[in-house]
Amino acid sequence: MHNKKLNISPAWVFRTDTNEFFEPVLFRLLESIRDTGKLTMAATAAGISYRHAWNLLNRGGDTLGLPLVVMRKGHGSKLSALGEQLLWAEHRVKARLGPQIDSMTAELNDQIQQLLAGAKPTLRLHASHGYSVALLPELSKQINVNLQYRNPEEALSALNRGECDAASFHLPTCPVLAQQIIHHYQRHLDSNHHRLIRFVTRREGLMMRKGEHPHVRTLQDLSTSGLSFISRDSHSGTRILLNLLLKQQGLAEDSINRTAQQEFTHTAIAAFVASGMAEVGFGVQAAAEQFNLNFIEMASEHYMLIFRKDRLPHETLDQLTALLKSPALIDRINQVPGYAPDNPGEVTTFDTLTAGEP
Repeated sequence: MHNKKLNISPAWVFRTDTNEFFEPVLFRLLESIRDTGKLTMAATAAGISYRHAWNLLNRGGDTLGLPLVVMRKGHGSKLSALGEQLLWAEHRVKARLGPQIDSMTAELNDQIQQLLAGAKPTLRLHASHGYSVALLPELSKQINVNLQYRNPEEALSALNRGECDAASFHLPTCPVLAQQIIHHYQRHLDSNHHRLIRFVTRREGLMMRKGEHPHVRTLQDLSTSGLSFISRDSHSGTRILLNLLLKQQGLAEDSINRTAQQEFTHTAIAAFVASGMAEVGFGVQAAAEQFNLNFIEMASEHYMLIFRKDRLPHETLDQLTALLKSPALIDRINQVPGYAPDNPGEVTTFDTLTAGEP
């Protein structure tokens, strides 16, 4: 049986009119300089010689007209303003494109598996971006998980058209908000055929750079502060949750100072805030901690999987629930900030789930 999987990674290539002058390794070098303050250590961490590192930095600085690194005699090295901007741009590109590339990778691996004799069965999963669901393809043993990232409405529509076997669905643990979310997606839901599989809970809230804006602790504070706010795209579940929280507190959706830019993942929101392009964002705690941001919890959610009981074979369902219950997966979930196992693998209904909330 073929157990190998292909991985796709983006790489930056900068070209002048005459020749290529940046290599992808430059970003590993810049990141290591920022973290260590030593060019010698950074070169070793990037897997290149000191001379090659020095040439890369000089060539980049000469071409752009500004240095990428400031060398301080007796005090090591630090990134220049341009070096910082390049590094943050690379982080934002990875955060923005990562889920799309992961989806393309899943499609390619699925096509390869279909051509191989004896390939494991495949579960087609359409899910909104999340740190726990991303673990499923990595840790699945008995079944290939073809994970493609979609917003909740796209995922539910694909499920009902038979284009995927399962989709993600997240509901606030607050019963009032949960009912409002169910109402929002009502036209896509069928209580006779849809069933939920519990997975994790996750925390969502405000994220800001540490040490900044200590007066902002609530959505009301955010509204009156006028601080620039980077939003998720309008169809994301997180954007819908935020709008409901604003409404719950008597605030209009336009009462916060949203930037024109919208981002499609929690990671991209955190990277945008960490780079200083916006002052506040809203997303999961794991993204905030990934970029060393301050996090203020505003809500918690059940992040679950949803399937049609009239279409998902029992054998596939058993393999999926066994994966969700596996100790290896639960151990990894416990290591993700703001995430916790939530009776993983338990099959339930909307009515049963919401009736059990306090």
